[in-house]
Amino acid sequence: MSLLQELRPAEGSTKNTKRIGRGQGSGNGKTAGKGNKGQKARSGYSIKRGFEGGQQPLHRRLPKVGFTSRVVKPLTINVDKVTKVAALAEITMDSIKEVYRMSASVAKVKLIGAGAKDLVSKIKDENVTVTGK
Repeated sequence: MSLLQELRPAEGSTKNTKRIGRGQGSGNGKTAGKGNKGQKARSGYSIKRGFEGGQQPLHRRLPKVGFTSRVVKPLTINVDKVTKVAALAEITMDSIKEVYRMSASVAKVKLIGAGAKDLVSKIKDENVTVTGK
């Protein structure tokens, strides 16, 4: 039975680490395998993401495009013009979809117009709101 402190790696399975910058005789002295001068030979060198050697990077050459808001804007319906919505007994998203043609992706509806305040008592859905004016 072998002891833990006597364990050794298998023959030929490990290599000695390359000792850089330890004199000319080592074969990796003087410039330590970094060539001669230049940015890459300096200590602390790391290339930044998108860096193109001083040339204007691609992400700065191209124009800025677009913006997508994460705030869901409601579909506004003027109840003075769309009288079918004002005539509903109960105002919910489903009942509005029956009388008013709108996209299936619409998640919220805001009712506007002079008669919108009178409809507050009919609203039975939290996704349907009325302007506060």
